[in-house]
Amino acid sequence: MKIGLFFEDLGSADEAVRVAVAAEHDGFDAVWIAQIFRIDALTGIALAGKETARIELATGVVPVYPRHPHALAQQAATVQSACGGRFVLGLGVSHELVVEGIWGLSYDKPARYMREYLSVVRPLLTEGNVAFSGEVFRVSAGLQIDNVPPTPIVIAALAPAMLRIAGEFADGTVTWMTGVKTIETHVAPRIRAAAKAAGRPEPRICVGLPIAVTDDAPGARARAAQLFQVYGLLPNYRRMLDREGAEGPADVAIVGNERDVEQRLRALAAAGATDFAARIFPGDDKDSLPRTRELLKGLVGKL
Repeated sequence: MKIGLFFEDLGSADEAVRVAVAAEHDGFDAVWIAQIFRIDALTGIALAGKETARIELATGVVPVYPRHPHALAQQAATVQSACGGRFVLGLGVSHELVVEGIWGLSYDKPARYMREYLSVVRPLLTEGNVAFSGEVFRVSAGLQIDNVPPTPIVIAALAPAMLRIAGEFADGTVTWMTGVKTIETHVAPRIRAAAKAAGRPEPRICVGLPIAVTDDAPGARARAAQLFQVYGLLPNYRRMLDREGAEGPADVAIVGNERDVEQRLRALAAAGATDFAARIFPGDDKDSLPRTRELLKGLVGKL
């Protein structure tokens, strides 16, 4: 299982470059940057790509609704050019609260929307052109960007319909606030079956979770409950927490001492995760942050 670092709160492009350079220096496999309401993740990754040489750089994830798929493909191919083939495009449908309540767009049939979106984006990023006519999109266009390798795509897939789409059209899924049991019994079998039925390669299963190495696990869980409270209120994540039997995000956070956390990570790999996107958060003890980073550094290439 690859180990990367996940950032949801970067406030500047310079910060995106700094965290990527530091993660590469520490030997991590990847950096994942969220697209929420702070920096534009694609721009930050393009800049980081020019300052790094080895590390994989991924969006976790870019919402599809505000961007036409041709425009998004054009931007993604440009980012891939800057990254020299190390960029992974993570896409998601976001949430009804955001799409309708904030952007004023329709959230009708998000699975259909994602299927058609991928039907446009994927050919553009793999072949350089597309001719697609669907219910939402009708696109006949190409891209002319020199010497860009194909861009892998993972989508935020949690529900059965979206996992089927991920297996058929994408290179994998990236999850958030989804526990080990749910990965093993729901996510992994569904996406693998869909990929196999479509004659596609084994999919990536990239799992993002909060993590803290600490001797005060109850205190860390209390901190996680505060920091990540909003995710327990969003229906897409709430369904995964309910499936896990978790009261809230604190119950799926990976916390404990070095031995306990390593065991949890090995269980995650055994459940089917191919990638771990670590959202390091501070436990109640002052050395939690460096302890967590050091443990993760030491586990790269060993899970």
